[in-house]
Amino acid sequence: MSINMDNELSNDFLELIEENFGVMREDSNGYSALGLAYIGDAVYDMIIRTLVLGLGNGRVKNFHKITSSIVKAESQAILAKEILGELTEEELHVFKRGRNAKSATSAKNASIGDYRIATGLEALLGHLYLNRKMGRAVEIIHYGLKKTGQMPEHL
Repeated sequence: MSINMDNELSNDFLELIEENFGVMREDSNGYSALGLAYIGDAVYDMIIRTLVLGLGNGRVKNFHKITSSIVKAESQAILAKEILGELTEEELHVFKRGRNAKSATSAKNASIGDYRIATGLEALLGHLYLNRKMGRAVEIIHYGLKKTGQMPEHL
């Protein structure tokens, strides 16, 4: 798995937020696992929405249907299981922190196991985002979507 991605976009984005709002920390160490999952959920959703929109013009209803099928906890858990062997020791540690975090909520339509694994994936993505490693986040998601057959290909 080696897609060479530069992090210019994520660096610029975080720098704009920091400069204009002064709210970001330098890295993810100060955030709880569930805090990382909170932002990681948005990162994953944005990547998948971008892929779906890139399929071409279509109805928003169709965009939503495709995106929902990929971002739901069950699909995230399938992807997460596929990428585990590709993670660095640090990434695996963050994933496990997220997976093992005690959440007060759970998914409506997912098993507790799938929900927790999905939370681990989201925590990892949040960690990568906050540490300005969006290239790695995209690389991991790309690998997982390909391996699981979840890559959006048509509207």
